[in-house]
Amino acid sequence: MSQPRGEKPAQPQTSSAPGDVGEPGVAASAPVGPVRGRDAGVTGGARGTPATVGEAAAGEFTDLPEATVARLPEYLRALHAFAEAGHETVSSEALAAAAGVNSAKLRKDLSHLGSYGTRGVGYDVAVLVDQIQSVLGLTERRAVALVGVGNLGHALARYTGFASRGFRFAALLDADPARVGERINGLVVQHVDELERVVREQRINIAVIATPVHAAQEVADRLVAAGVTSILNFAPCVLNVPDGVDVRKVDLAVELQILSFHERRKALTGATGSHPVVPRSAEPSPNGSRPGEVVSR
Repeated sequence: MSQPRGEKPAQPQTSSAPGDVGEPGVAASAPVGPVRGRDAGVTGGARGTPATVGEAAAGEFTDLPEATVARLPEYLRALHAFAEAGHETVSSEALAAAAGVNSAKLRKDLSHLGSYGTRGVGYDVAVLVDQIQSVLGLTERRAVALVGVGNLGHALARYTGFASRGFRFAALLDADPARVGERINGLVVQHVDELERVVREQRINIAVIATPVHAAQEVADRLVAAGVTSILNFAPCVLNVPDGVDVRKVDLAVELQILSFHERRKALTGATGSHPVVPRSAEPSPNGSRPGEVVSR
């Protein structure tokens, strides 16, 4: 029996510049997870020694809280930024600020991974990157199929940032004969009739749906039947998929509607210096009054 699945979009994140390294709030010594390699041991016993954690088997973190899993990519993005800036260690305060969360929440999230940092130093950036990538299954680039190469799909196919995040498009598929045969970033768009063959040959487990809404469910059914177990859905609809198939839904219109609500609330409460939008029904009448307003004569 298929059940509808859907995921709430991630909350907007804010970032700030990296801060100074220092970790007064992290325990000097704590139990840690499995380690790998000669330099992978945790040295949290000595003050001033960088804490390191090794790569753990993904199966050991299958019970991570969903909220923690949703924040790990933000930590990873921030850690990459620190690494590119030349930082070898980072405090929980600086990492939390860059990821848009509070430091207590970050420390709790990382403790689930067996990473506790070192008092006075913080977290080893390179090792923490390795562990988060391992937990997220990003130790190798995952092959992804993109179905629907219209305006949105074309933009996704041309985006080069996925490669640095651990993903590569292995197949582009579309039903429009005008699109079939087009080359995008070295990949040729294939007809959607080839979907099952391509998924099987490329060993694809993750797919992106960027089709019109009327085609999304059929495409999802075919992807699941072909062996895809994770779907990122850009079509404005709820997909019905079997148990064991994960769906993340991205609806840009919904996100804009939520922002519109916040703008309306700010206008009503005077939380912003901008001029409030006057609804049509509240526009003044020729005598200067508004609906429901009594004007003395």
